[in-house]
Amino acid sequence: MGVVVAGASAWVFVVVAVMLAYAIRHWIMTIVRLFGRQRSYFHDLIDGEAPPITVLVPMHNEEVVAEQVLEALLACDYPRDRIEIIPIDDHSEDATPEIIERYAKRYPFIKPLIRRGVQRGKPAALNDALEIASNEIIMIFDADYQPPRDTLRQIAMGFTDPEVGAVMGRVVPSNTRGSALARLLDLERSGGYQVDQQARYSLDLIPQYGGTVGGFRRSAALSWGGFDPNLMAEDTDLTIRLYLRGWRVAYANRLECYEEVPETWEGRFVQLRRWARGHTQALLRHGIPVVRSPYLRLDEKLDALLLLGVYMIPPLILSAFAANLVLFLEGAIPIGPSLFLSLFVVLYGAFGNFAPFFQIGVAGLIDGMRERMHLLPFLFLLFIYNSLAVSCGIADALVDTVRKRSPQWDKTARFAR
Repeated sequence: MGVVVAGASAWVFVVVAVMLAYAIRHWIMTIVRLFGRQRSYFHDLIDGEAPPITVLVPMHNEEVVAEQVLEALLACDYPRDRIEIIPIDDHSEDATPEIIERYAKRYPFIKPLIRRGVQRGKPAALNDALEIASNEIIMIFDADYQPPRDTLRQIAMGFTDPEVGAVMGRVVPSNTRGSALARLLDLERSGGYQVDQQARYSLDLIPQYGGTVGGFRRSAALSWGGFDPNLMAEDTDLTIRLYLRGWRVAYANRLECYEEVPETWEGRFVQLRRWARGHTQALLRHGIPVVRSPYLRLDEKLDALLLLGVYMIPPLILSAFAANLVLFLEGAIPIGPSLFLSLFVVLYGAFGNFAPFFQIGVAGLIDGMRERMHLLPFLFLLFIYNSLAVSCGIADALVDTVRKRSPQWDKTARFAR
């Protein structure tokens, strides 16, 4: 059993080293957000002419929220002669196509795309829309989002910089009264955007384009053939591809857009499993190219790898627990150090999408969510649940790679609160 003990010991220290790297990264981001110089977006830029834009709204069975997002886009203060809106009906079986057609009859710049008999899923739908889009600047909003009036103009400002290939705004949950889970996810979102994204932008690292509440250059996406319909994280894929080609991503922390987060545990599981699946696919695809890229600095490469590998944390933690158990049963380590090591792994693990416990606390402080801070201890329970969903998603991605299968897109349920 000497080989087993040696292997288990080595693996535990590998996991601890990885977790320490993430811990240091998150501490740096938190300190930069609290005390560092904050990089500003283009909010104060005065531009005489708004560039022409195309707004894509992917929809599948969105009758509950379809009117809501279209009305919000119509209320934006963007010149009507400079905007094109393409609602994409992706194999809906409810009243979504009727709603879209009704708006198209009233507004000539709303040009529906009805998809039938082709591969379903957001990446495939975006590819079809890119083929008919008239403008270079493409903006995307998921159907459950509610952009404020200045959102389109604020996103468009970022593209005045010729090095910017994509712009990302901040996502803020709108249905936090729907359930306790929604309030916990609000804390996660706050940490992920208010601290992590803003700090990465301030440090000139790699803020992530998040697939909605943002935009990108059409020519850049088409230069590599558009989105891979078999990859479940088209936003992560776009982010890394842009940086591998010398583009940058601009992050606008003050550009807040409201979304629905899952209110049920089942919905959260489906959503997180899909995210982990796509993120792992992106890691397998882009890990080596990131290391070899001539366009990325060393610190950017490290940040990109940590970004791509963030969903690997839960299975790594679970594997470290298993290795600790083997060592304990073999008498290789006493129970005290074993428990300490396990506690170290848990305390420095990620409690959410990109934000660990202390990042969420700092974000809550900045955002003034003092009362909601009482929910912080419950994030540990959410972490356990997240770990199961993420582990399933990673397993899905590995099976996809081995069997070369096409994944099926699982939609998040809507509540229209």
